[in-house]
Amino acid sequence: MSKRKVIHIVPVEGEKDWGVRSEGSSRLTKKFSNKQDAIDYGRSQAKNAPKGQLKIHGKDGKIQREYTYKKDPYPPKG
Repeated sequence: MSKRKVIHIVPVEGEKDWGVRSEGSSRLTKKFSNKQDAIDYGRSQAKNAPKGQLKIHGKDGKIQREYTYKKDPYPPKG
């Protein structure tokens, strides 16, 4: 079974920019001047993966929203 590709949208420390990075990596994949452009890019990366997930962080670093694409092995009940 393939592992889920998790993409994070994070604020760039000390700057007003937003970055896209893969989980487990300390380096940014790409940097954007606004959050929406970073989300759009990250979403396309997550959707193109066999199993993808997008985690959007706020300026405080806490996760604000989370999206799962393709088959979710742990879907919510209900």
